[in-house]
Amino acid sequence: MASTERIAVHNLADLKNTSDDALPNYLNSLKFKQDHSLVDTRLALGYSAFVIAAACFFWDYKLGFESTKYYTAGAVAIYALLNSVLTYWIGFVEKGTVYQGTAPDGTKISIATSTKKNIPIYNIKITITPKSTNKPETIELARPFTEWFDVQGHFIARPFQTILATAVPLIAKADPKRVQAAPATSTSDFLNADADVLDAIAASQSTSTATGAETETPAAGSGKKSKRRKA
Repeated sequence: MASTERIAVHNLADLKNTSDDALPNYLNSLKFKQDHSLVDTRLALGYSAFVIAAACFFWDYKLGFESTKYYTAGAVAIYALLNSVLTYWIGFVEKGTVYQGTAPDGTKISIATSTKKNIPIYNIKITITPKSTNKPETIELARPFTEWFDVQGHFIARPFQTILATAVPLIAKADPKRVQAAPATSTSDFLNADADVLDAIAASQSTSTATGAETETPAAGSGKKSKRRKA
């Protein structure tokens, strides 16, 4: 189902931001517990810098520059330090991370997204850290925005969710009905497939295997078998 909100399909920032916003909405609906620590730290640094700037203005307005110049100098130094820390935090700690959370089984997931100038490709880097081994595993995707935006600029959730569930076993386990089965090119490809993905595919198709199945019953008065389709 397409969203009622429309965006400019030629605006790469809008395409990315809308897709970024859809990630927590989808994962949280699957009972993932989102971790807001990165965002909270960024907001704390940003608001602290704002408070320092506001305090400088207030001191100067009420007491005058001469009587508060040393306080103002100290505040400017702190403001510069806070902005430097904020820049470092965004560029080297967050590194494009738009979602951090924990799956119902305790596995941690972190998702970072990015785009390149004038290239309408959504790059997704998904880091999975199992609770048992605590060794991170990385999955990288690069998909065009046209796969989940229509020509009018409506975001379509189902194909976006299908891409994630099919590519990420942790998400497939939580949302098997969104897993898209792909035919294996050989027996070895099927055997090497991720067990969670295979389980998810089996779960998503279990309700449909009985429909349309054919059974063979002996034809009356003969040794031949006739085929009868179930209703």
